Amino acid sequence: MIESQITIKQLSSIDEAILLDQQFSQHFGWYKQGNYYMDCLEENRDGKRVTLMAFYNDELAGCCHLLYHSKYPFFISDNIPEINDLNVFPEFRRNKIASRLFDELEAIASRTSRYIGLGVGLYKDYGNAQIMYGKRGYVMDGKGISYDNKLVEPGHTVMVDDELLVYLIKELY
Repeated sequence: MIESQITIKQLSSIDEAILLDQQFSQHFGWYKQGNYYMDCLEENRDGKRVTLMAFYNDELAGCCHLLYHSKYPFFISDNIPEINDLNVFPEFRRNKIASRLFDELEAIASRTSRYIGLGVGLYKDYGNAQIMYGKRGYVMDGKGISYDNKLVEPGHTVMVDDELLVYLIKELY
């Protein structure tokens, strides 16, 4: 069974942060090595974020974060935790890894919140994520689209890039 080959672990050590940094730079051309995962480790230790690492047959396959303090104004005002930065390495996709990460993050968020949210990009590269989020019960928050966490006003021009998002929410049971 595929799911039994998946292990989820919270980021908890410097060695794991280094592993994430190295593996992300090898798998994604857009990722630049630096202190990102060390900062994530510190936020995990401070209770500001939960970073879950996914392993497939004991090999790092990706990760995802739960932010307790979103930068999106609607989530801030309603104290909604945000699932952020879901990434599964290409060779591990279609193995239910993203779903397992979401199962865990939703369970964690349900301990302190009735809702959970996320932002998703609006161009083709986000198509699979858009479909998955809908199937998992996420719905648009009704605020429209945002660019760099600011609502886009009608008549204004924005760049179609990774900062152009629509935010979704889900009621946790």
